[in-house]
Amino acid sequence: MGDQAFLITGLGLGFTLTVQITTLTSGDFADIYAIITTVSRFFALTGSYLSIIGLLLIARIPWVENALGHDRLVVWHRKAMPYALYMITLHVLLVALGYAGSEGKVVVHELWVMVTTYPWMLPAFVGFILLILAGITSYKQVRSQIKYETWWVIHLYTYLGVALSFMHQILTGGMFIGHPLNRAYWIGLYVAVLLAIVTWRIALPTYRSLRHNLVISRIENEGPGVVSIYVSGKEISKLRAQGGQFFNWRFLTKDRWHESHPFSLSAAPTDNELRFTVKALGDSSQSIEKIPIGTRVIIEGPYGIFTRDMASQFKHVTLIGGGVGITPLRAIIEEIPDSTTIDVIYRARDESDLVLKDELDKLASTRGIRVNYLVGPRTLFPINQFTIKKYAPRFADSDVYVCGPQTLIDAVVDACKEAGIPKNRIHHEAFLYHAQ
Repeated sequence: MGDQAFLITGLGLGFTLTVQITTLTSGDFADIYAIITTVSRFFALTGSYLSIIGLLLIARIPWVENALGHDRLVVWHRKAMPYALYMITLHVLLVALGYAGSEGKVVVHELWVMVTTYPWMLPAFVGFILLILAGITSYKQVRSQIKYETWWVIHLYTYLGVALSFMHQILTGGMFIGHPLNRAYWIGLYVAVLLAIVTWRIALPTYRSLRHNLVISRIENEGPGVVSIYVSGKEISKLRAQGGQFFNWRFLTKDRWHESHPFSLSAAPTDNELRFTVKALGDSSQSIEKIPIGTRVIIEGPYGIFTRDMASQFKHVTLIGGGVGITPLRAIIEEIPDSTTIDVIYRARDESDLVLKDELDKLASTRGIRVNYLVGPRTLFPINQFTIKKYAPRFADSDVYVCGPQTLIDAVVDACKEAGIPKNRIHHEAFLYHAQ
């Protein structure tokens, strides 16, 4: 399915550029500066196309999410958007160079004239700056230094940046003036993205949340820095959520209504209740236990294909979790048939990092599953096929689920390959991919 998605995207880009080639005239190649300006326009079109694709990838379109998986879509989004930004940056620099050269002016002066006097250029330049800001704050080194809430708000500037550039592209772009079909094609692309975002990221989540009357019903302390939040409502089963999936949760208090946070279900959903478990890792999660009971909740989701349905068989299943990554695995256990042999390996640095241990121990006694706690430094419990086989003897014959830090996922995937486990029996999800 991933190969098909890349093929469709590539064909779309090829068609987009081909359509624009039909608008070229001899004047676009009159001299070196005309050629530079023409090339800059193709950079602009490619950057705009990649921006549209990047936004569609995180528009939460249900059949796309179900077919490809949320974490894969976010990975593609993160790969596409930097290239979009590079292309648009090259467009800005080259168009300024082309215009300056043709008029015999300094590039910086020409750029200033363009921004301050050309129609729709100032909004487009502001949009470009917003895209730059969103891009810079998304780099790992920068993002690790700012609050999640700050990054999330800045990241929303991507939408504004694209919107501000829209009128500049459609009304003043050299490849659109006098070419109504080209203009209609691009307007159609933008409208499709807008409708997708409004439908699946705004309208549908709001409707579902109001329909199911979702509120926080209770908050339970699970241990040092760990709380479980219970969200109750009516006919929750109609959401068709499964253990292993996650929602984006928005709590309608005066200081939180504008923030959305991704948390996985930590228990299988019931007809009137959802539960997620949070470990204090950031400013928001540290204070989440203070949210008043009865607070209304807006949800986006459920998202993700990290569920029992991924399993190719239910004879043997091995679940490997790291830190708070155990929570979706805990929910999946409830939905695996009782006849399945289940081995759980829970990796943690120390005892305080073990989340929902009491519940796992209870499941071990009532369901007969084997739970192994590997607590200590990595050197004590290196994650490889030999360590895993020691604690999960049926590892090589299992469907393997792993959730946690990317380093853990990479180690488990390598161990699976070494043990000869085929790809269709390796299922993984990293929490960092939720937050988009």
